[in-house]
Amino acid sequence: MSPEAQKDLKTILKKIHFTDDAQVMKQLVDQSLQVKIRMGQIRRKIVIMSGKGGVGKSMTTANISLAFARQGNKVGVLDVDLNGPCIPKMLGVKDRFEFTSEGAIPPVGPYEMKVASMDFFLRQEDSPVRWKGPMELSPVWLGLMEMNVIREFLGDVNWGEIDYLFTDLPPGAAADKPPVIAGFIPELDGAVVVTTPSEVAKTVVKKSIVYARDLGIPIIGLVENMSGALCPNCSTAVPFFEGGCEDLCEELDVPLLGKIPFDRELSHACDSGEPLAATHPISKRFDEIANRIQQLLDYKKIVAEKL
Repeated sequence: MSPEAQKDLKTILKKIHFTDDAQVMKQLVDQSLQVKIRMGQIRRKIVIMSGKGGVGKSMTTANISLAFARQGNKVGVLDVDLNGPCIPKMLGVKDRFEFTSEGAIPPVGPYEMKVASMDFFLRQEDSPVRWKGPMELSPVWLGLMEMNVIREFLGDVNWGEIDYLFTDLPPGAAADKPPVIAGFIPELDGAVVVTTPSEVAKTVVKKSIVYARDLGIPIIGLVENMSGALCPNCSTAVPFFEGGCEDLCEELDVPLLGKIPFDRELSHACDSGEPLAATHPISKRFDEIANRIQQLLDYKKIVAEKL
């Protein structure tokens, strides 16, 4: 990590240097208030999660965000995968934060999307995120450090007034991340859960959904990723697995938002940072998912107002 990156990272993590309990508590309260103010400017806040790694959660986050942005919404994307951030690469965002008196201004990606990620502090593509100090010896300290980073991202990043903030949780949605996010983001609208039709993946994801509900996180719906492979010649989806996710959705009373087949062009788009054209069949599927999410959120709002 370059000296400039280390300096920026120290700015983000400055609170851990306090040794006086009163100072620590005061800064935590101040930051919580700052988070509330920042989040108050965002109309809807959604997390993308999965209990299983390798199901294409970040790809889903990037493309759902693109779908909402294509529809004219002001969109922000927060990459909370601190150790393996990849949202900037998928969206082709290479700029850095601009630090001002009004907060950290996030770089802008396709369709004027605002993106915040730990990746912007790593000056080289192969640079790992290294946690210095007692965190190297204790997972408790490491967890506290990560929570500090998430709080700083939410409070210090100046998102401005946007319509949607999508937060990409880490692979597997480690047990400490959902409650941290739920506690940090006031009026969280809910979570979109990503899985594949694999029975192994569905078993793990089921636990994740139950866990999120226990924490009071509303489940907006489920996206079935890798729902077969899209034929490059006829665009027909050839199944990879037996069955789908309908049984899981029915068992847990979760809406199935849509199915995304594996497609070489989608894979290339994520690797190259060049989003698919709006007319691509996969883009249209994500548009349908975005419409479904919006309809469900609007319906919940209407119900809540009547109650």
